[in-house]
Amino acid sequence: MVRPCTNDYFKLKTHTVVEYLRQKLSGNSEVNVNDCLSNNYFLARSKVTVDLFNDEVIELQHSLTLIKGMAANNVDRYWRSVQEVAQQAPFRKMQTPGGQMMSAEITNCGQVGWYSDRQGYRYTHLDPLTGQTWPTMPTCLKALAVDAATKAGYPKFVPDVCLINRYSTDSKMGLHQDRDERDFTQPIVSVSLGLSANFVFAGSQRNSPRQNILLEHGDVLVWGGQLRKHFHGISKVLPGDDPLTGPYRINLTFRQAL
Repeated sequence: MVRPCTNDYFKLKTHTVVEYLRQKLSGNSEVNVNDCLSNNYFLARSKVTVDLFNDEVIELQHSLTLIKGMAANNVDRYWRSVQEVAQQAPFRKMQTPGGQMMSAEITNCGQVGWYSDRQGYRYTHLDPLTGQTWPTMPTCLKALAVDAATKAGYPKFVPDVCLINRYSTDSKMGLHQDRDERDFTQPIVSVSLGLSANFVFAGSQRNSPRQNILLEHGDVLVWGGQLRKHFHGISKVLPGDDPLTGPYRINLTFRQAL
């Protein structure tokens, strides 16, 4: 069931959270309600967080859907898959057509990989760094993307590329459009692992009104339809030391490119 997002969904009233915790933790002497609240409750990946938000489908606006914590349950498997991809196609910083270096490190898996240098943005069958084909997209990652797209209303989505970004706390991603694909009827599926980040979603123009969305570990964001080519980016990665990814945020962006 998709639940529409009301004003400032993430700013839940304190008494609501406290009451929820009291109900869930009643009789558990090992967990203290105040401790949960004081230790960055919403940023902590505790069992309470997963139980409260996991797989909740939230319609932030029409054709922009957030699935809270969807990737959290099988995250060890997803993380191993990312590491296996990076062993074959190492993370690297790419150059924009204008000559600037991107702050996030990038790799790919799938039938093709997204690439950028002075020659432009494009998809390539071979990894220019290794000269080899890009690693095959792991089955578990592809299944995650298909499942998320289906939950968001895109049951025919089958990704052929996964762009993997590794962000440090100094990394950002300026507002941009995903428009190097052939079929814009297919959505974008974005999976967040590790550190939290502020995701900025704008309109069809770079200077359109912007919506800020806190993306946390395990969150999946899906957009398509009339929003498919809207501008979006990452304005800030929140500092921390994630137990899985360390000082990084990992973003998996699934697309149908061919």
